[in-house]
Amino acid sequence: METEVGKVVHWYDKLGVAIIELSAPLSAGDTVKFKHGDQEFQQAITSMQVEHQAVQSAKPGDSVGVKTDQKVREGTVVYKIS
Repeated sequence: METEVGKVVHWYDKLGVAIIELSAPLSAGDTVKFKHGDQEFQQAITSMQVEHQAVQSAKPGDSVGVKTDQKVREGTVVYKIS
């Protein structure tokens, strides 16, 4: 089952980091799917940051930085897979 948890609002190309504006809780260890049009890939969240501080979980309304396995674009929807 997939639940939308947020959208990518910024992409740091050199760092390979996506900034995700959360609409639902997200935790380290969760598996997510990044989907934009017909492009999609899955990965586990190994670590994330809020305001440059490492956190284990974040709540709706937070903006989190997550290192991604592939390049993502602004507007990419992020789904949590359970």
